[in-house]
Amino acid sequence: MASSTVDTSLAAALTGLPRGEPRPEPPPVTPVDIPALRAWVGPVALMSVTPVLSVLFQLAVEHHGGSLTALGKAGPAAWLAELPRPSWFAVGVVGGWTAVQLLLLQLLPGRVAPGPVTPKGARPEYRLNGVLAWVVTHAALFGLFAGGVVRAEPLYARYGEILVTLLLFAFGFCAFLYWKGRRYPSSPDAVVTGRFAFDFFQGVELHPRLLGINLKQLINCRVSMMGWSAVFVLAAFAQAERYGAVSTSMVASVVVLVAYLLKFFWWEDGYFASMDIQHDRFGFYICWGVLVWVPAVYCLPALWLVDHPIDLPVPAAVAIVALGLASIGANYQADAQRQRVRATGGETTVWGKPPVLIPARWTTDEGEERETILLASGWWGVARHAHYVPELLLAAAWTLPAGFTHFLPWFYWVFLFILLMDRARRDEKKCAAKYGEAWQEYTRRVPYRVLPGVW
Repeated sequence: MASSTVDTSLAAALTGLPRGEPRPEPPPVTPVDIPALRAWVGPVALMSVTPVLSVLFQLAVEHHGGSLTALGKAGPAAWLAELPRPSWFAVGVVGGWTAVQLLLLQLLPGRVAPGPVTPKGARPEYRLNGVLAWVVTHAALFGLFAGGVVRAEPLYARYGEILVTLLLFAFGFCAFLYWKGRRYPSSPDAVVTGRFAFDFFQGVELHPRLLGINLKQLINCRVSMMGWSAVFVLAAFAQAERYGAVSTSMVASVVVLVAYLLKFFWWEDGYFASMDIQHDRFGFYICWGVLVWVPAVYCLPALWLVDHPIDLPVPAAVAIVALGLASIGANYQADAQRQRVRATGGETTVWGKPPVLIPARWTTDEGEERETILLASGWWGVARHAHYVPELLLAAAWTLPAGFTHFLPWFYWVFLFILLMDRARRDEKKCAAKYGEAWQEYTRRVPYRVLPGVW
């Protein structure tokens, strides 16, 4: 009896479901005809190359003046000598940050909202208190750094240790997610193809929960996205401590990025309705990416600027901030238009006119038919993914302060461009399969994918 109780408690903890709620069965192996390139060559290559790049970029910033050329000339022997080691200090930083964000997620007031229905008919839930968590987090960061309670420069100097520790932890956590998805899935949407590299890379579960916590929200939004903003703030204070002042270039970059992430948390419920969150499973691609690739690559502009304090003319810095804020506004408006139209059933206006709507039907894996609306006006009438243009302009805005003397700060922008073009292709394929004739009608009315007249 005691053993049975322990097993039941363990299952409840690992599935994240309330005790007594039916536990989904472990997913059977469902072979899928996947080309070898996608089944194992691509996943193995990405899981091998991205960790190496993450560390090399940090070495370039920390030891080679932010120059990839200087890094290349130094060679592998120097890289090994400079390689940061994981440390208990870094474990404390990572664990402490995660614990704080978990407490803010769980304890701050905020309504619990349902996300979109999954193909198997499940409906994940999210606690919407992101703006309040953003305010508390940034107030604490500024208070600790500005008040001298925590010095930013020594923390920044050990950034490599933190990154390597995160890298190793993230691999282990992805292995745990793979095991959990196969043994204790949180919903019936778990899928196992039997191709280990593919399943580990893509993930098994769509919305895994642990101890009642939605892991996609905790890891993606609070640990990673909030951490992205925290690193930019850390970089600004580290520069001030190293050089006695914060450059106008750093101020411009930090203001744009931090404003963007405030907008992200303001729109957090819309993020959960985005195609990548709805359809991408929680494996290496997302989980390792947000835990390691974000602090290693997304933060490169601010990390590079720490030791390159460029004093831009104030009008130039203001113009960059204005470009960033305008891009944030356009990006938010595009997301808000679609949300508002669906929330009101089309009983609203878009750019002062009645919206152009295309009724669409789709069927869950359980055979249940559902209805939705495709918006074909406003930003969504300009191009099918027109919101990617302001997103690229926004990333350019927080990178422009670094100038054009080095490629490293611009690596994120290049990566984002490739990522968004690939995401547009994947989203189109998913929408065509999901909405059928309605999607064909949408592509007829809105012929351009991203940029009108070009593509």
